[in-house]
Amino acid sequence: MKPDPMTLDLLATLDVVDDDVCAVVDAYLADPRPRMIGFGDGYRIDPSAAVEAHPFADQLLRQPWASDELRRAAVRAAILLARPERAA
Repeated sequence: MKPDPMTLDLLATLDVVDDDVCAVVDAYLADPRPRMIGFGDGYRIDPSAAVEAHPFADQLLRQPWASDELRRAAVRAAILLARPERAA
């Protein structure tokens, strides 16, 4: 069985656009609690789980020296590499 596509793959097919990814990043940075967020053309993702599963992002967000721009880039990378669910 073929694995679910990564968010990055969904950008290539336009099922998700950059504004969708930015909205998920903004939502996570405003409230990092675990929750599913709908985005794109019928997908949903838990950005908290995506960050936790991405070793660099997870560690970087714990560092007091990390700037807001660096935090945003790390969360974005985690979301792009995550495999969102197809909303039912």
